[in-house]
Amino acid sequence: MAFPTSVNNQITDSVSQVNVKVLGDAPAIAMGNLYQATAQALANAAHNATAAQHQTNIMAQAATTMGVAILYSLNAGATGRATKKIGKA
Repeated sequence: MAFPTSVNNQITDSVSQVNVKVLGDAPAIAMGNLYQATAQALANAAHNATAAQHQTNIMAQAATTMGVAILYSLNAGATGRATKKIGKA
């Protein structure tokens, strides 16, 4: 508390107490901000992992579909001739 001033002592006490409260609340607010930022980062990581798995499943399904389509499009006679030629060589 400041000594003799033109301001009422109750006002200076009130301002001092408010300043002390702000300083006292700072660590709790900082920890709250840290927890919130950490939670956001973990949520983003989980979302990215889920999206990557989804894209991988789509790629695997497309590759399987193309492989089956290629197998169905092969001519059985041509396959037999090619196998015969490979066998003679």
